[in-house]
Amino acid sequence: MPSRKKSSMFACAFCTCVSSLVVSCVVLATPQWVSSEVRFALPGSNVTISLTYGLFRGTCEQFVDAGLQVSQKTFQVADALSSPGSRSLNVATIVVLVLVLLSSLLSSGFTCTNALSNPYQTFLGPVGVYTWNSICGILILIAMILFPVNVEGNRLSEELARGCSTPLEKHIGSKHSYGYSYWIMLLIILLNVASLIIIYFYDHARYSKKKEQERPIENAPKDVILF
Repeated sequence: MPSRKKSSMFACAFCTCVSSLVVSCVVLATPQWVSSEVRFALPGSNVTISLTYGLFRGTCEQFVDAGLQVSQKTFQVADALSSPGSRSLNVATIVVLVLVLLSSLLSSGFTCTNALSNPYQTFLGPVGVYTWNSICGILILIAMILFPVNVEGNRLSEELARGCSTPLEKHIGSKHSYGYSYWIMLLIILLNVASLIIIYFYDHARYSKKKEQERPIENAPKDVILF
């Protein structure tokens, strides 16, 4: 059985890993990744398409000239994408986040195992926790880069706006605002860092205690040596 100190520290790390897993599910499920306003010019008027979407679904509204709302509807992102580049990056972002879920799940399993037992294999101990939490943090950073690249570089909002409305002509401009579904990925990174810090302190304390027990005899008190 593990010591009480080890169980408590790995239990805290387990809580942060599970929280990371839950937040990852929220990131995937919610459609509040970005809000965009895309403006188009039509003969005799201007049209603004207001979009709010995530990786799977979104909503769009069409406004003509002085704010007159014409329509509002829900759409599936995959069905509205026609460009191979934007479709590929959207799929890549989803795959990366699925890998984040997997690494968070493995981190939770490793920390739970160490909180309840003393595994013999080195990789099942702190090394495994370091590995999977680091992988999770790196993958989140990749996802946070891929999505803005798709929005800004591939004009994802403009493509989705054209699929939400009647045939549009000249694109005038776009404004983007990233929502909570995007920014809470920073929370996943913080939770992974917290797990790493907790395990590091445990590992460092264990190493210091081991070194203290292995002190050479010359460091012992003189009366003990004489005895």
